[in-house]
Amino acid sequence: MSVQIKEVKTRRELKLFIQFPHTLYRGNPYWVPNLFSDDLNTLRWDKNPAFAHCKARYWLAYVNGHIAGRIAAIMNNAHIEKWGQHYMRFGWFDFIDDPAVSTALLKQVENWALEESKTAVHGPLGFTDLDREGMLVEGFEELGTLATIYNYPYYPEHLENAGYIKDTDWVEYEITIPTEINGTITRVAETAAQRSKVHLLEPRNKKEMLKYADQLFEVLDEAYQDLYSVVPLTPAQRKAYTKQYFGFITPDFVPIVLDENDRLVAFGISMPSLSFALQKSGGKLFPFGFIHLLRAFKKNKKADLYLIAVRRSYQGKGINAIMMDRILKVFHEHGILSVESNPELETNRQVQAQWKFFNTRQHKRRRCYIRHL
Repeated sequence: MSVQIKEVKTRRELKLFIQFPHTLYRGNPYWVPNLFSDDLNTLRWDKNPAFAHCKARYWLAYVNGHIAGRIAAIMNNAHIEKWGQHYMRFGWFDFIDDPAVSTALLKQVENWALEESKTAVHGPLGFTDLDREGMLVEGFEELGTLATIYNYPYYPEHLENAGYIKDTDWVEYEITIPTEINGTITRVAETAAQRSKVHLLEPRNKKEMLKYADQLFEVLDEAYQDLYSVVPLTPAQRKAYTKQYFGFITPDFVPIVLDENDRLVAFGISMPSLSFALQKSGGKLFPFGFIHLLRAFKKNKKADLYLIAVRRSYQGKGINAIMMDRILKVFHEHGILSVESNPELETNRQVQAQWKFFNTRQHKRRRCYIRHL
């Protein structure tokens, strides 16, 4: 079987690049499409502020005139500068079950990496840690989420046969929400608030939350700075993410902890699950996709956790319990029965310790692969 590789050069080709998984996963009950507009904004050099320190190239694989695979290669100079690792990233990697296709696509990334004097290729990764990352290696019969990649079981086999090995893993949990409020968590939360002289923000609307957006990213960068491959976000990136995602935030689902001077010290971001809504909408907001999303916000039994971050000087002081106590009460009010944790590094015991009060199921695992050149 002959495989033809074509580099994406035009906006039309980029749209084909984004659309390919809709063909590959048609009818799959576990795959959740990303929002088409988000992918387009992320991959366009004139839209994504990450291109101030990143370069990227995209390729499509064709077999018998039909698209059979895709891959993105990203050279993130901010990562190289911070971590001292001269690596090339790959992401947006999807392909039919044909080693000739996956190998040909990986070869394009590897060849560019060598041309740029890079020593390794690793992924799946995006431009930032807020992009989808990690190839699914366990949990192929579990529903995906807005924040994560879904892939067929043959993907890891192709990577490993191509010489890629594990670099790090993330694990994910399904958390059952107890029917009663946990008194222990409430007591720990009250004690922590008194000792640290902190309190929860009580926003009346999104506008009151918006003024804390810069501080939110400041805390995020501080709390996540040592995690795998994370680089700080630029002011332009912070502004773009605020514009791109702030409209989806429901204030009740975003506990924010402030100190006695109203300085943000911690936050958590959760939302009603959009998985089924995105499946119904096909990842498009218009003409009618937004209706499914609005319904998901109003009536849902599942929720997703996206981010939890605490300033380092406040870590280990029970601040997480304050946010957990608040969000559990919100979940009860909205009838939420279960929550997806989304990816946590397998070595991040501090985060995983939060779930000791709950009935949990570690149901997914995803991997960043690496191949040294």
